[in-house]
Amino acid sequence: MSVILMVLGFLAIVFVIRGIVIVRQAEVIVVERLGKYNRTLQSGINVIIPVFEGVRNITWKVVKHNFQGESFHTTKEIFRIDLRETVYDFPRQNVITKDNVTLEINALLYFQITDSLKAVYEIANLPDAIEKLTQTTLRNVIGELDLDGTLASRDVINSKLRLILDEATDKWGIKVNRVELQDINPPKEIREAMEKQMRAERDKRAKILEAEGEKQSAILKAQGAREANILDAEGIKFANVLKAEGEAEARLKIAEAESQAIELITNKAGNSREALNYLVALKYIAAFDEIAKNPSDNKTVYMPYEISAVMSSIGGIKELFEKK
Repeated sequence: MSVILMVLGFLAIVFVIRGIVIVRQAEVIVVERLGKYNRTLQSGINVIIPVFEGVRNITWKVVKHNFQGESFHTTKEIFRIDLRETVYDFPRQNVITKDNVTLEINALLYFQITDSLKAVYEIANLPDAIEKLTQTTLRNVIGELDLDGTLASRDVINSKLRLILDEATDKWGIKVNRVELQDINPPKEIREAMEKQMRAERDKRAKILEAEGEKQSAILKAQGAREANILDAEGIKFANVLKAEGEAEARLKIAEAESQAIELITNKAGNSREALNYLVALKYIAAFDEIAKNPSDNKTVYMPYEISAVMSSIGGIKELFEKK
């Protein structure tokens, strides 16, 4: 009898332990009663009836590592549904562009379970379904673009994938938040051709920039030479103007001085003719003095033809002084 009581006590303890379920934060558990959905357990302590009630398992994909450190995906049965955002790193896949170029693409998918009931009962293998849907959608989107458009339109591809996947997975209780393309690897020959094209474009831009620099340098040199010539011409013009003004002013001063001298001599002599003769005689005497100071190599001195006028001027000077 005691043995039966011990067995019953042990079964009661096991029954109680099996009936208490602790659900962690951001997790839910789907409970079925006699094979039919009954309720969803939220975070905290929950009680179920063993034997009559049980949790519903779902297939989930996890990443494991082998003894060589290489990662691989595998599936297992779980009953705790994680409501946090989950990231899936899908294996690399080959896609063909519109211009028949095969690319190797690696995609990342960020999604979150918003309805645990749909995630359990609307799809048999949720991770596998999401992966296959992402791969086929990616092939369709890339197939509408050529190689250059694919390489230059990552944001457009990500947006299209997110919209299509979010709409398709809504019936599974999934919210697709982001889709990212990690790598886009063209074939080796395409990469080599792209590198050659890139180098050619760089050489072309370098030559264009060099030609533009030489052109700009020639223009600046021409402008500098023109401005220098203009400044030189303006300087010469200004110097000539100043020289002409100086000469004109000097002539005016000389003329005024001669006029004053003639006026003074005339006032002293009382006869303008005698004053003019006096001035002419002074000019001739000054000229003779310069000739005497700087004779030519043959020592020949040429006297003016109008020497008689000079003599008469000297005579006029003599008469002028005799009168005084």
